[in-house]
Amino acid sequence: MSGTLPVERFSHEALLYSEMDEYLAGTLSFIREGLAASEPMLVVVGAAKIAALKAELGAEAGRVQFKDMAEVGANPARIIPAWRKFVESHAGSGRPFRGIGEPIYPERSAAELVECQRHEALLNVAFDGGPAWRLLCPYNTTALSLEVIEEAQRSHPYVAYDHTYAASGLYPEVVTAGAPFTTPLPEPPAVHATLAFNGNGLRPVRRLVSIQAARAGFTSQPIADLVLATNEVAANSIEHGGGSGTLRVWRDGDVLVCEVRDGGHLEDPLADRRRPAAEKEGGRGLWLANQLCDLVQVRSFKMGTTVRLHMHRDHTPGLPAHASRASVRFER
Repeated sequence: MSGTLPVERFSHEALLYSEMDEYLAGTLSFIREGLAASEPMLVVVGAAKIAALKAELGAEAGRVQFKDMAEVGANPARIIPAWRKFVESHAGSGRPFRGIGEPIYPERSAAELVECQRHEALLNVAFDGGPAWRLLCPYNTTALSLEVIEEAQRSHPYVAYDHTYAASGLYPEVVTAGAPFTTPLPEPPAVHATLAFNGNGLRPVRRLVSIQAARAGFTSQPIADLVLATNEVAANSIEHGGGSGTLRVWRDGDVLVCEVRDGGHLEDPLADRRRPAAEKEGGRGLWLANQLCDLVQVRSFKMGTTVRLHMHRDHTPGLPAHASRASVRFER
């Protein structure tokens, strides 16, 4: 690909492609350029594209680390922590490194798409001022809407197409970290249950979530995960959100949504994407919720914060290795 970019800081690049041949041409050029420079590489895309890239690279594929985006980024809030781990593992090497990530694809739900777009914008905040590295993000112009492609040009300083790089004319000169953090979430068509809670205890919160999940046909483990996640977020409301909050629960097809609102304000748009230190007490609520739930949406304004927890009925249970159910605040 012509117009190779100088790597002096984090370089966030969108690759626009309309068919598989264009995808392979753009990504393989990027990968082979990195291989020629002996740069460490991580590619996080769908399983079919991993197979296609490996087939084209042959023996060279062993020099590239591959991960399935369906696993890494099922919840988009888990992607930045994965890139942080990659960056931290190579930042001290003294040489550049690069990656490819495709978080946005047609199979994403509307809510997931919004959070993927927020993720793309937050990448510029998460890695600004850090080590110099390149991240290429492919976008399928045939399968994705024009609005999505336009948004990609707002969140990526550089755009690659027709084998050339160009600066994006839509990327803002000054990155506004809070912009994707303060866009209001749409109101649900109908709410099944509402509960006000305060410092007197969270037992009613857990009971309501458990009842609603059971009525929605969830099995015991997904119910336990959703109860735990909602309990942690509600506990944050009591400790940091003014001492009280409101829980709303509704269904969206096969997804149960638990929303916690309070009067607090989060100033850090990356608050739910920072892995807490193992020895640190507290500060795990949003992180834990993102590991347990299929999707977590966080919006914060001066007048209050909203956290929505999404859980699919066919949810695959999971718990981060450093977390323990014994540490949750069920004494409340």
